[in-house]
Amino acid sequence: MLILSCSSKLQILEGLLKKSLPQTLQVYGEVMNINRGNPVGHEVIVDSWPDFKAVLTRPQRETVSDSSDSFNNIYAAFYRDLDAYRRLLLDTDAINWDQAFSLCGNHDGIHEVSKDAVVLKKVQLTAIPYFIYLNAKPDKQPQPRLDPGFTFSSLNSSHIDLLDETWPYGGSEHSRKYLANMVRCFPSTCILDSNGHPISWIIMESWGASAHSYTLPSHRQRGYSSMVQRAHGMRVHAAGFPVYGLVALDNTPQHKLMDSLGFQRLSELCHYCIHSPASQ
Repeated sequence: MLILSCSSKLQILEGLLKKSLPQTLQVYGEVMNINRGNPVGHEVIVDSWPDFKAVLTRPQRETVSDSSDSFNNIYAAFYRDLDAYRRLLLDTDAINWDQAFSLCGNHDGIHEVSKDAVVLKKVQLTAIPYFIYLNAKPDKQPQPRLDPGFTFSSLNSSHIDLLDETWPYGGSEHSRKYLANMVRCFPSTCILDSNGHPISWIIMESWGASAHSYTLPSHRQRGYSSMVQRAHGMRVHAAGFPVYGLVALDNTPQHKLMDSLGFQRLSELCHYCIHSPASQ
């Protein structure tokens, strides 16, 4: 197990991960953000270098202030060899199993190893599968046009209460901290009404996915979600990031929206695995 801290090696890793897209999407997004200022203090673990077979991104240990906070204790994983990945997770100190954390990645083996950890590490597991939608040509979308008095903008700290109230996983100190970090550190796009209030929005997460897409109920069926997705996709694409999002398997309206915007659904699922010590 090695922590990659050398900037030149991290740049090389980014290039190698890019060649393996879309399988590397989550780790690639994390590494891109690490190489661009590392706003949330993450680091990269590999099983070996330069011929790595497994890659893990995680928060730097000094940034984890709450061992029960799985929202902000986020890992992303990619592997070329399942056994190497299993050894990295279960046989090294790459993960602190005494803490709650979330781990995501595209390979089915990520869920498999997380299930192994339930017995071997005496932890609890909640695993949520998501469809992955990727837009290879967001710059080919027509420029969205808003009604007079409405404007595109970015979210800010004054909007956190609204984001937390409308997020299905909101309502806790951890969720508020997580949303505040995402808004402060990563690109977001919203539509403001004539009073300057957000009515529709989307945020980039630390692994590069566009997430938290939401439109206030009173403003639905007017195309605002589509407009926000287009504007945000162009912004993310211009910054060099892949334009992709994760959608719950049963969210049929969002599936239709992504299809209409030119996103392609990948064959593999993203496995979002939430671990916590059995005592919690």
